[in-house]
Amino acid sequence: MVIPTPADLHPATPDFTSAGDCPLIAPLPPQTDLREVFLRLCHLPHCLWLDSAKPMPDLGRYSFLTADPIEIVSATDDDDDPLAKLQKFIPLLSQSAAPGLPPFQGGLAGVLGYELGRLLEPIPAPRFNDLPTPPLCLGLYDWTIAVDHQQNCGWIISQGWPETDPDRRRIAAARRMQQIQWWLGCTPTAMPRPPRSAPRAHDALAPQFRTPIDPSLTSNFAPGEFRTAVGDVIDYIRRGDAFQVNLAQRLLYPDQHGAVAAYLRMRSRNAAPFAGYFDGGDWQVVSASPERFLQIDDRFVETRPIKGTCPRTGDAAVDQQLGAQLLSSLKDRAENVMIVDLMRNDLSRVCNDDSIDVAGLCELEQYECVQHLVSRVHGRLRDDVDVVDLLRASFPGGSITGAPKVRAMQIIAELEPTARGPYCGSLGYLSTGGRGDLNILIRTVTCRDGWLQMPVGGGITSRSKPEQEEQETWDKAEGMLRAVL
Repeated sequence: MVIPTPADLHPATPDFTSAGDCPLIAPLPPQTDLREVFLRLCHLPHCLWLDSAKPMPDLGRYSFLTADPIEIVSATDDDDDPLAKLQKFIPLLSQSAAPGLPPFQGGLAGVLGYELGRLLEPIPAPRFNDLPTPPLCLGLYDWTIAVDHQQNCGWIISQGWPETDPDRRRIAAARRMQQIQWWLGCTPTAMPRPPRSAPRAHDALAPQFRTPIDPSLTSNFAPGEFRTAVGDVIDYIRRGDAFQVNLAQRLLYPDQHGAVAAYLRMRSRNAAPFAGYFDGGDWQVVSASPERFLQIDDRFVETRPIKGTCPRTGDAAVDQQLGAQLLSSLKDRAENVMIVDLMRNDLSRVCNDDSIDVAGLCELEQYECVQHLVSRVHGRLRDDVDVVDLLRASFPGGSITGAPKVRAMQIIAELEPTARGPYCGSLGYLSTGGRGDLNILIRTVTCRDGWLQMPVGGGITSRSKPEQEEQETWDKAEGMLRAVL
């Protein structure tokens, strides 16, 4: 790996305290290996890697690495309005961003857990929350390593927060820049790895049951119970309670190697444009998500719901045939259109009515192992709302709840035995300049108390077959195991 020297960082200003206005910006040397950078940073508190492991023409352009935030914003299940904790950061996020650089230049970043939605809507608490994680955990990061994969270049950006006096801020930014350089100069083998604990005993968890996939893999549903739950969802749909419900089962596997190793395996075997790693302290999230929840740029909002999946085989002709079948699938298209309507409704709560537009409907996109139907919905925020209002109006994403959203979430809470945690929440950032990007945490593993939590599920409609839906979860589970073990 190429390591930046002090001259690389500030060739024209060797005295950091005499540098120009904040943020301080230093170019990364060409060919910097982000995997090696990650190995130098992963021991730091709340290390975060927003990783475009699979750059695509219109997606995955940027990757960001940071750690050691100056503040942690966290919520508990008892908070009445956890998003209100973000309101004090709106002035900071409204500061101008440095032009010509990637969109995350410092700000709030981390995980919004699925259960955050329960604190925003009238949703019952889960029956078990045996491997708890906070419904909201965001760091205020005063620096970032930002890489533009299209231009093949990168920067270190240091904001100098929390100082507000210009001189003090420049000094703080320079000191942080020197600290980052020291971190990058350390050898990975000299860095302590995040600790791994022995798995918590099964009798300390919600009831677990063996699965047909692997003798060490257990489910929170007893044999046959997931099929029964799918049947219950179908009954609700036929009675008119919902049109679609996303139902999942949580799988557990002993954590043998730790979250860092799991993520490095995952990104090498199942690259995705919205992948990422986040260290929450005593828990970590590793994700190979292909799905964007929300992107915000100059009050312009995009959401990209995914509904409809088929495999890739490695044979181009077969993949083309499977893709054509997916495009013509009435069930998959109907699911996708339902979620598009839901997201249009969510955006209408905070966007100008005439700005909401379906820019793409049921478009086929290819990833490492699968093909998806993806739609794109755009809108522009009204002048009287901010990004916190946007989250309040739209979280969690409709593609992983069902429609209508609140009733679907109530059915999920009734039928799923345990809390989802980060799964089906979001990982991403809210940056200066009013910009942000959040994924949907699918294809995601949460590491806690010696266990890998791998929830797998799918959208249930009136046309669903319980046996097929259960088999789909086993297929997804096999893919997850191959990715992280």
